[in-house]
Amino acid sequence: MLLIKTRRDTLLAPLQAVSGIVERRHTLPILSNVLLEKKGDVLTFLATDIEIQITTSSTGAMGDGDGAITVGARKLQEILRSLPESAEVSLMLDDRRLQVKAGRSRFSLQTLPADDFPCMALSDAEITKFTVTQKQFRHLLTQTSYSMAAQDVRYYLNGLLLLVDDGTLRAVATDGHRLAYSSMPLDDVPEALRQEGAARKELIVPRKTVIELSRLLADNDEPLTIEMLPSQARFQFGQINLVSKLIDGRFPDYERVIPSSLRNVVSVNRALLLQSMVRAAILTNEKFRGVRLILSEGSLKIMAANAEQEEAQEEIEVDYSGEALDVGFNVAYLLDVLNNTPDETIEWGFNDANSSALLTIPGNDRFKYVVMPMRI
Repeated sequence: MLLIKTRRDTLLAPLQAVSGIVERRHTLPILSNVLLEKKGDVLTFLATDIEIQITTSSTGAMGDGDGAITVGARKLQEILRSLPESAEVSLMLDDRRLQVKAGRSRFSLQTLPADDFPCMALSDAEITKFTVTQKQFRHLLTQTSYSMAAQDVRYYLNGLLLLVDDGTLRAVATDGHRLAYSSMPLDDVPEALRQEGAARKELIVPRKTVIELSRLLADNDEPLTIEMLPSQARFQFGQINLVSKLIDGRFPDYERVIPSSLRNVVSVNRALLLQSMVRAAILTNEKFRGVRLILSEGSLKIMAANAEQEEAQEEIEVDYSGEALDVGFNVAYLLDVLNNTPDETIEWGFNDANSSALLTIPGNDRFKYVVMPMRI
């Protein structure tokens, strides 16, 4: 018999942290469960989908005896969320059923044995380890993750490239139509990479892992320890330990994609451009979502049309005196970068209407966004 008696939030907060990766429907029923393990007053929560594993813990779990059990993660989370914030909750194992009690509420949940839970094996291969702040890494993900592919047959695009080289951590994502690059200096350079002639370390983190990290990381200066292994990546922050398998593939050479020279550059207010793009996007074709940009001296026109022959036109003033340009882009690709870049000004560099455009932040060479044009 497992008995836990504690406040609702002692259970709910860590359960919410781990249950994001739990699939609602799975070929293996136990993967819909969360593993609860009590040792003394420490309660550990563990969830996995075979590719990712998240572990966290909380203290203050009072009760008789220690033990472990697995129970449906979503159901338990929804029950706890529906209870009053100040509720005292008790969990009791009775004949393979988990009895959840709070005030006059009673719930009986099906369980599966803890011994059957498929915990991931942790690799003991050579580790490249370093520490950054949660805020820094979260910013790195925010500036790049929207460019990851989703369910592309080129499986190596369905994730984010993390690369450590020359004292710098780089993140790159591309879906073949656009590419986002962001980097940050490392104060804590891995010892293995300090040696002269040391090879750079790179890995491809799966899309689901990146999304989960973006959800869990806090916008603060608390430490995040990253461990890079040949087949795994580990992320430790706060009470959370996330282990992820990696995508086994070769990421495209992103340096060849980023234009090395640009004939023309225009600076534009990001918020003004974003608002104009949002309005123009309303009347784009739902399937292709193309907008036409016409750049001339002092002016940028944004035009859109759809199959019903409806049209939208926006015009904003820009500081530009170069050659004229008439080019089309997928407006969703432009909205992504504008929504995820907090800076006041964006620089748009280009060569002609048939080559990719480069969006950057003035005075910041650590962020680059490349987007291919489209025919409209």
